[in-house]
Amino acid sequence: MLQEAMRFRFADRRHAGKVLAAQLRAYAGRDDIVVLGLPRGGIPVAYEVAKALGAKLDVFVVRKLGLPQQPELAMGAIASGGIRVLNEDVVRWYRVPQDVIEAVAQGEERELARRERAYRNGRPAVPIEGKVVVLVDDGLATGSTMRAAIAALRRLKPSRVIVGVPVGARETCEELGVMADDVVCARMPAAFSAVGLWYADFSQTTDEEVTALLQDARGVGTALGSRS
Repeated sequence: MLQEAMRFRFADRRHAGKVLAAQLRAYAGRDDIVVLGLPRGGIPVAYEVAKALGAKLDVFVVRKLGLPQQPELAMGAIASGGIRVLNEDVVRWYRVPQDVIEAVAQGEERELARRERAYRNGRPAVPIEGKVVVLVDDGLATGSTMRAAIAALRRLKPSRVIVGVPVGARETCEELGVMADDVVCARMPAAFSAVGLWYADFSQTTDEEVTALLQDARGVGTALGSRS
């Protein structure tokens, strides 16, 4: 697996976005496409996809609602636009009281609001009702965040939801096909572990970089916008 990763890994997220964009070129030039990036790592990828497709770019902030005793297990999610989705099966199985759900949700809502303020800087969200939405992240391992994002996004009534990632576990990419209208995984390695293994540079994307890329995509000149 290590040898495969060394041969096929991306230079960084911007490079990965260009590779992914090539596989999404059937959507280029359409006026009904919106590209949404999952922060923070999905934004540099989504930026390159939106630029190549000539589409609008926006951020879709999703916060998983983890069980207090098992934070990695999602009992639901909240997302941009005041969306809340609960996994009723998990809530019933673990008998999660409503007050616990509310306490977890309130904590995540504060972080979601902070990110919305930081990334949007007062700008309204790009309308997506009736649009074909390309939902982008930097990779798929278990896919839990992407599943939450799709479920939340459906509440906003897009006409179609396309999942796009540069690299992902084959099983996860195939499973997401049940939730999304289409799934484009540019690379699905035979042996998959951590997403970061497939990048030469997988350094953390900062809030400042996210904000700069979103501004540049909206026509506000920044040095990032001209960087190759």
